[in-house]
Order: sequence, then C-alpha cells, then structure tokens
Amino acid sequence: MSVTQLFDVRNQVCIVTGGASGIGLACGEAMAENGARVFLGDVDSRRLDFAVERLCSRGLKVEGRVLDVSSRASVASVFDEVLELTGRLDVVFANAGVDVGEGFIARDGSRSVEGALENITEQHWRKYLGINLDGVLHTLQEAARHMKPQGSGKIIVTTSIASLCNVGGVGTSYFAAKAAASHLMRQAALELARYNIQVNAIAPGAFATNIANGHVRDPEFRRLLESSNPQHRVADPEEIKGLALLLASGASSFITGTEIVIDGGSLLGPAD
Repeated sequence: MSVTQLFDVRNQVCIVTGGASGIGLACGEAMAENGARVFLGDVDSRRLDFAVERLCSRGLKVEGRVLDVSSRASVASVFDEVLELTGRLDVVFANAGVDVGEGFIARDGSRSVEGALENITEQHWRKYLGINLDGVLHTLQEAARHMKPQGSGKIIVTTSIASLCNVGGVGTSYFAAKAAASHLMRQAALELARYNIQVNAIAPGAFATNIANGHVRDPEFRRLLESSNPQHRVADPEEIKGLALLLASGASSFITGTEIVIDGGSLLGPAD
C-alpha cells in the first residue's frame, strides 16, 4: 500500500469543533488539503467566517457552523444538519476548549488568591467543565449516534499534557477537565470498538494558538515555556497536521484508546 493510499481521506466528511482557530483549524485544514469535506464548528462566528473564507479561497471544501459544545442541543443540531447534507460522517475532531485563567501561582510567581483551591467558585467550575469536559461528552455522543449505524468512524479528542502532569500556573479546573476527557476517550474507545469506530486523543503541549487570548504569544510567557522545553521552542499549529491526518486516516486502523503526546519533549523536562 502506498503512502497516498494509507493516509487517504479524500471525500470523507469531517466535523471539527473549536475549528475557527489554532489546533482545531489546523486539523480541519489538514483534512481539507487532502480532499475531505470539512465542517468547522465554533462559537465565535466572526473568526469562523474568516477561517472559512480563507480556506475556500484556496479551493478547499470547507463550511462553517456556529456551534456551542456546552449545549448538547447545539451539537446535535449541527451533526444532524451535516448528516442530512452528506449522508455520512467519517471523522470528528472533539477539539473545542478554553483556558480557565491562572492557577494558584500567578504570572509573577507569587501565590494567587483568586486561583487558590478554596476560592474556586461553583460558577467558575461549572462554566469551564461545561466546555472542556461536557463539550467532549456531547461531541462523542453525537458522533457515536451517527457513526454506529454506518459501522465506521474516527473520533479524535484534543486533551492536553495537563491530563498527565500538574503545574501551579494553570487553573485547577483545566487539569480536572483534561484528565477526565482523557479517561472518557478511553471508555468511548472501549465501547465503540465493536462498531469499527476508533477513538483516540491528541495531547498537545505549548502551541502558539489563540487560547487565553493568545497568551503563549506574549514574549515573556513564551520565553518561560521555551526554557522548560528541551527543544527550546513553542510549536506552530501547522505541526499538529501530521498527527491529525494519521489518526483520521486508515493508517491508524488498529489504534484506539490511545492518547498521543505532542509536546516537543516538555514532559521530559528541560535538557539544558
């Protein structure tokens, strides 16, 4: 089998949540560049329109849908519309997520009162788990609902290295949500294997995206991230494309329930 055949996603139908920017957009772009029909879903309609216009100007088959992953009704509406238009659903990227603010360590290295464990409000907890965890559940549910009858499918969840480690500078609810999403992915993989549906996760480290208003692009914060990475750099979203294509294509036909870290070695710690 040739490489082209192995990674062939031509004419597949793909939905990407959180697809208007960053990692989600890069995943959708990778699929569209290789012949898939891609639907980008995002709550930010302005950014979504810009992304779709840019990709369509290149001749790619991309459409946008306003989608709020914290609402299962919103997710269901978009999935139903896509199925009505195309008659199938091959690949879903459950990517939507948001940063939750600082943790118990503030940017200047001091202890944060707002981020302290005892000061996490119920409103904050529910809001961010509603997006970062419930959003994954809703996407998995709707993907399963449509993929099980056709007996095939690929679902890729964006988790984070936060599901595997802890640091003080990131809000507590983010770690809880990402760790839970990782375990939820494995449970879904176990259940859906019978239906020839592979479910996996991508666990990114530091990528230069718009999350938290693009704080990774702040020179001071970026230098901090780079100093803790053995490659001394932050990744560009383009660097997610190869892994996204692997997990969306037939090349990963015997991979399921796996969380693949893509962090430039950050979990290893600094080398020098």
